[in-house]
Amino acid sequence: MADRESMEYDVVIIGAGPSGLACAIKLKQLASDSGRELNVCVVEKGSEVGAHTLSGAVIETRALNELLPDWKKLGAPLNTPVTEDRLLFLTKSKSYSLPTPSYMNNHGNYIVSLGNVVRWLGEQAESLGVEIYPGFAATEILFHDDGSVKGIATGDMGVGKDGEHTDSYQQGIELHAKQTVFAEGCRGSLTKVAIDRFNLRKGVQPQTYGIGIKELWEVTPEQHEEGLVIHSTGWPLDQTTYGGSFLYHLENNQVAVGFVIGLDYKNPYLSPFEEFQRFKTHPDIRKTFEGGRRVSYGARAISEGGYQSIPRLSFPGGLLIGDSAGFLNVPKIKGSHTAMKSGMVAAESIYTSINAKQSKRTLDYSHRLSNSWLWTELKQVRNIRPSFRWGFWLGMIYSAIDTYVLRGRAPWTLKHHEDHKQLIPSRKAKKIDYPKPDGVLTFDRLTSVFISNTNHEENQTCHLQLKNDVTPIKINLSEYDAPEQRYCPAGVYEIITEETIPKLQINAQNCVHCKTCDIKDPTQNINWVPPEGGGGPNYPNM
Repeated sequence: MADRESMEYDVVIIGAGPSGLACAIKLKQLASDSGRELNVCVVEKGSEVGAHTLSGAVIETRALNELLPDWKKLGAPLNTPVTEDRLLFLTKSKSYSLPTPSYMNNHGNYIVSLGNVVRWLGEQAESLGVEIYPGFAATEILFHDDGSVKGIATGDMGVGKDGEHTDSYQQGIELHAKQTVFAEGCRGSLTKVAIDRFNLRKGVQPQTYGIGIKELWEVTPEQHEEGLVIHSTGWPLDQTTYGGSFLYHLENNQVAVGFVIGLDYKNPYLSPFEEFQRFKTHPDIRKTFEGGRRVSYGARAISEGGYQSIPRLSFPGGLLIGDSAGFLNVPKIKGSHTAMKSGMVAAESIYTSINAKQSKRTLDYSHRLSNSWLWTELKQVRNIRPSFRWGFWLGMIYSAIDTYVLRGRAPWTLKHHEDHKQLIPSRKAKKIDYPKPDGVLTFDRLTSVFISNTNHEENQTCHLQLKNDVTPIKINLSEYDAPEQRYCPAGVYEIITEETIPKLQINAQNCVHCKTCDIKDPTQNINWVPPEGGGGPNYPNM
């Protein structure tokens, strides 16, 4: 192979999400304040900044206030302040109002399209001199001879399904840096490599995850209440499955509706996509959408482990920020403010090191972070999510005690378990009968993927890699009735029969990059790697 072209930077950041862009902006601010030049590069696998960004989202502005205090003057797309919070417990036909816990109080917060907020952050970063390269997927970590991180390489373009170069072949480039920042979001492909290489999870609880599925609707004016935030728990999930919904009323008669299910669920017949569609049929939910129109669809995994699942964050030449590390505050249902704060603290640590007479390869970022409000916030709610492994009602009771009596200061820390080990065999599970979609309120997967604007170059190597080709049939199908057909929200995995022999077909072109397969596959046989840069969904206003 010919030597790849290389470029030198002070800092390379993988991922143009809230954490990566906050880190880039803070680095440039620090350099500007001291009259220094600092070369900062951000690579983003989406076709544009924000193309792959998916969240509810209600944003708390604490980190944004610190980073860009004049964000209103700068035109940040935070247009809808929250006016009311509601929390509902659903049965099949009724809804009951619950008191809103203090950590779910959204007074002072804004309902946003996080994709649009990220696009705006990208503009702020570029105005400060940050180089952002959308459409380039980071596919390889580069190392120095001493084992420290040297930078990353972007993926080759124009490699066909057969592994041969096509007419459009273009070799990837190497980006070298003093520090490489991993801001890939949940279950990042290179973050996984770094965690394994540097044993970053030693001594911490396993990460646990959820899948969030979202639709954006235009509803009739009489069904719209700008600023209203509704969360629900209960139906359609059973009492052993963690999850719930959100409805956020944005501006212009838009409503973001979504459903989150913990990926520690046990029944292999459960389909998160179908549970979401069924949720919308509840009599007190469906009326919001009557006469309305679905505009967009998407799905994304989220890191739910919180405080006790945070890995070691610094290693020679690199560090983890945002949801790559798992800074989501699950009870608060927010992670943008903590992601941004982690990026800002990382920037301070990087800048101090670069300015030192002898710059260190492993930074004091973890120590700085442990003295920030982010650490205090996550520690206080650390026991709420794992308490629900005891079941819904015991989890609710414990959460109330932890919040109002112990005030997050319990002298214990509850443990997590690995999601992929939680499925029970299909022979012990109850099949779930999901109603057929009506095409008006409820939809099928392929129709949904179509409006996510997902696109991949057809002739490219499959980015959903099987470690063993026999496992999907020998184990997944025989033991669990092929749960990948149901946990994937995009119809990527399909069992077909060829001459009476079952076979797993992978429709990689449908993939919305949610990473659920990489997380939930019971044998951990599926490895998600980036497709060609620019591939995947293109989310508008999501």
